[in-house]
Amino acid sequence: MTITTSRTLLWFRRQLRTHDQPLFECIDPGHELVTAVWILDPREHFAEIDGVARTGAHRMRFLLESVAELRASLQRLGTDLLIRIGEPEDVLPELMTSLEADRLCFVQEPGSEERATERRVMDRIIGRVTPLAPDTLLEIDDPASFADDLPEVFSKFRRQAEKKMEHARSRPTPNGLRGIALSPEFDRGEIDWKTLGIDESSTDPRAVMSFVGGELRGLERAHDWIHDGDHLKRYKETRNGLLGEAYSSKFSPWLANGCLSSRVVSEETLIYEEKRVANESTYWLRFELLWREFFRLHLLKHGTTLFHRAGPAGIALTYRNDPDHFESWKSGTTGIPFVDANMRELSATGFMSNRGRQIVASFLSKNLDIDWRWGARWFEHCLIDYCPAANWGNWAYAAGVGADPRGFRGFDVMKQARNYDPKGEYVAHWLPEELSNHRGMARHMPWKHGGPQPIVMPEESLDHARTRWERAATRRDEQRMF
Repeated sequence: MTITTSRTLLWFRRQLRTHDQPLFECIDPGHELVTAVWILDPREHFAEIDGVARTGAHRMRFLLESVAELRASLQRLGTDLLIRIGEPEDVLPELMTSLEADRLCFVQEPGSEERATERRVMDRIIGRVTPLAPDTLLEIDDPASFADDLPEVFSKFRRQAEKKMEHARSRPTPNGLRGIALSPEFDRGEIDWKTLGIDESSTDPRAVMSFVGGELRGLERAHDWIHDGDHLKRYKETRNGLLGEAYSSKFSPWLANGCLSSRVVSEETLIYEEKRVANESTYWLRFELLWREFFRLHLLKHGTTLFHRAGPAGIALTYRNDPDHFESWKSGTTGIPFVDANMRELSATGFMSNRGRQIVASFLSKNLDIDWRWGARWFEHCLIDYCPAANWGNWAYAAGVGADPRGFRGFDVMKQARNYDPKGEYVAHWLPEELSNHRGMARHMPWKHGGPQPIVMPEESLDHARTRWERAATRRDEQRMF
């Protein structure tokens, strides 16, 4: 009697890790033959919008480092990771045939583009596909159904989650996998960094830290920052910092690429509380993970609406959209040092603090009167921690068209500077030549000390933005009455 062993292809997407890996739940590691694939979809990374590729060099470098580490981890477990460039609906059927695979497994994503790709794949591989529910931090049986009833306000979701829901436990990693045998001639796939314009040694010495992609680096960062560095106990006090590697966890690049599991991070905070101390700071990191969960479910609920100018809130703001002002914002030459320093850090390193992101997003959509989606696309290009849900959800929130119950939200840049960089150390770090003759708060207002005028005046332009938003919100409310 001949026993037929099933052969399964695992399609890795944004879970570039072997720990807490949902794909391993759909296979029998001891008996099933498996191999894995990761696909670089040109539509997702190479497509240009207004002449700018969706994925820039910093983001691509971190992503490819993460993929290389995943390949090494899977090889240690006994299988391999194939790498392809192409459209998944074309690549996967061909691989299924060449591998003589019986089944394809993948984890669904909340994004509208990703879900459209999933539908095209399933149309091409009918009856041989096992789609797993989107990966979640919380114990949610059916994330799609749960998202249908998701509150529009985070605070309501937070109360619901904290009172009624448990953080899901991380999944075990198998001791080994039985790989599908590949001949020496089989194309396992490689991606040449140089052809993508990536310099492997391009790390800016001014960066807050050196970010290297991959599961091992993500796990090391979590352990070092939480346990060895003992930084979690003061996280709520330091999280709005701007300089240095320790002020915040900086887990986001590894979380966004799935190199680090949010479930594992949550578990590490609980271990820390048990062994060291439990306080508002240790809770606050789980609070930030809940925000990430909320934005993923928010995207699952609203789909393409999140990418519309009026956003999920349906506030049809119109924008002046001065292209010269947008270029000044991108290049960090607006004349407002706090904005410019953050934008230069982003371009040079692919990273920016959470406080900085809020400030520059508010400045673009409010003070400069530019469509918030232009900024969201630039962040998509630059950020090593780009996540569709968090990026677009936060930008819609900042523009006042997303999940925000408080009405108009605009940051007073000078007030932000006084609160978070009163000595001007951050702006001097990124704008040393321009601010060499200034000290303290004078660094944030060089135009008041003989320097050139900024492209807009902060206070006046913010007042105009408030009026525009209130008028648009009133029109929206009036239309809903009829």
